[in-house]
Amino acid sequence: MGSKNKDQFDKPLAQNKKASHDYFIEETYEAGMVLTGTEIKSLRRGRANISDAFATIRNGEMFIHNMHISPFEEGNRHNTDPTRARKLLLHRQQIHKLLGETKREGYTIVPLKIYTRNGYAKLLIGLGKGKKQFDKRADAAKKDAQRDIQRILREKQKVSF
Repeated sequence: MGSKNKDQFDKPLAQNKKASHDYFIEETYEAGMVLTGTEIKSLRRGRANISDAFATIRNGEMFIHNMHISPFEEGNRHNTDPTRARKLLLHRQQIHKLLGETKREGYTIVPLKIYTRNGYAKLLIGLGKGKKQFDKRADAAKKDAQRDIQRILREKQKVSF
């Protein structure tokens, strides 16, 4: 049978592009999300924004705040508040480890991207340490240098043919 490999990631439904600019991401975790039916339908249409979102741990449970999922157009009274706190599903050991890591100075839990795996919505979260301004400038300079090197190599390849 020609079944698709279910372990492959689907296209990201939402990404936090500012995360790699503002944080050094040290570890990543895959978390499930508790969503309503209209939220998952809206999410699959790409109507989500996680650029301002952050995660907290309360009573041994992890929640994501400020993640905006637009109301589903065909939904009615079942639509919920777009920025409500949503519970994340992680193993207890992972939550305790993240709680200990975030107690250290400068560490936070950052949402990186939302995608589907085996039909379920997943959130990739990362343990991030905030970058200073000079770190951001150094990263930008490194990207510019890499871009220049790639451009020069492409030009040399065109000339050699």
